[in-house]
Amino acid sequence: MAELSDSGGAVLSPSNGRRSLFSIAASLVLPVAAALALVPFRVHFANAAAALVLVAVVVGVAAFGDRTAGWVASVSSCVWFDFFLTRPYETFTISAASDVETTISLLVVGFAVTEIAVRSRRHFVVAMQEGNYLALIHDVSDLVAEGGSTDAVVAAVRQDLLELLALSDCRFESYALASGRARLRRNGEVERGDERFDVERDGLPDGEVDLVVQSKDQSYGVFVMVVGEHSPVTIEQRIVALVLADQVGAALAASPLSS
Repeated sequence: MAELSDSGGAVLSPSNGRRSLFSIAASLVLPVAAALALVPFRVHFANAAAALVLVAVVVGVAAFGDRTAGWVASVSSCVWFDFFLTRPYETFTISAASDVETTISLLVVGFAVTEIAVRSRRHFVVAMQEGNYLALIHDVSDLVAEGGSTDAVVAAVRQDLLELLALSDCRFESYALASGRARLRRNGEVERGDERFDVERDGLPDGEVDLVVQSKDQSYGVFVMVVGEHSPVTIEQRIVALVLADQVGAALAASPLSS
């Protein structure tokens, strides 16, 4: 499940790291390649039109990469626009005031379209995450509504929790004794006694974390979650985990064995 970083891209994993490096390389190579492709036509091709071609390159880089790649592509486009497409050619000097204005406009527009591309991707990723969360809740709700066995509901939620919170293991214990373990509270905070954990930044704490299964203030057990990766756990993920546990609680409360 994709997660966002401060730069608007995904939190770096090995694959995302490779993508970031590739996008930086593209931000350096593609603008000079595009400028070189326009060199044979520079005498008859308006510089404003050439700048638009380079803006399109920036949009492509920013859409595939991240904010940094878009910024680099914008600066690179301006440099090679100046060097190859403005008089005097093959120098970093601009003789015409209109070309200076076009170069500045290229830089400003490049930064602007980069921000638009990054924010659009951010909203797309958030929408995908929310859709995935709703699908998890919907599937478990359907299982409960269709009268699925409590074992099936517990197994489904256990698997969902493993994926949702990137756990290395998760088990259900049909009792709720005071364990001394950290616990995911109803308000979304993770606590152990008086200790509070910043899971939004550091992920779930080491060891095991309890997620209480309850219905109408009656406890039916706990999911004992074993931390896998120390990746940030958002409040949305924690709320979904609580809702899934509540579905298990509803199924157990309706079971004849719990009466």
